[in-house]
Amino acid sequence: MKKWLLAIIFGTVLTLAACGGAGNDNNDSEPPANDNAAEEQDKGDTNGAGEAVDTAAGEEVFANNCAMCHGADLSGGAGPDLTNVGSKYSADEIKDIVQNGKGQMQPQKQVTGDDLDNLANWLAEKK
Repeated sequence: MKKWLLAIIFGTVLTLAACGGAGNDNNDSEPPANDNAAEEQDKGDTNGAGEAVDTAAGEEVFANNCAMCHGADLSGGAGPDLTNVGSKYSADEIKDIVQNGKGQMQPQKQVTGDDLDNLANWLAEKK
């Protein structure tokens, strides 16, 4: 099962890497279109508590720190299903769980600062 999960995570990372980094490669004198529109929209979203949510950053923190146990699609595995975690916990409660652990989950002390905020706010939207 671990090989299957690693293959899914690796495939997701490769897909995300292949989709990122697109720029305006033409040499026209026109200013480039707003390539950051989606990023600005992601950062402009707010969770139920009115806190800004950087969706891409939250997803990246999850992929790097949580997907191994909770599944790349949040459906669970070694850890519980998180697809509806926002209906059970607030962003602050999620931060507490990440930092202090809960049940069999060990504290994830490596997730701090903006990474912790982005992760918790992103997960709190999952309802």
